[in-house]
Amino acid sequence: MATLTDRVMDKALSLPVDARLELVEKLLASLNSPTDEAIDRLWAEESERRASQIDAGEARLVPGEEVFVRIRTKHGR
Repeated sequence: MATLTDRVMDKALSLPVDARLELVEKLLASLNSPTDEAIDRLWAEESERRASQIDAGEARLVPGEEVFVRIRTKHGR
């Protein structure tokens, strides 16, 4: 016999994509995860940190095309 969690999971996975996204957002919010505002602040801080590293010559930059070649090679596409 399926547990309640299994039944809920089956029902959730049968929902349309937009409903599943809404459900995920609500579940994450219920876990006291950072708010969008907090996430935006953290991304801004990270962006500033990375920009500073680039300006100081501390970052090794990789051209975008090289990154895509590596991804295609790694994943066989």
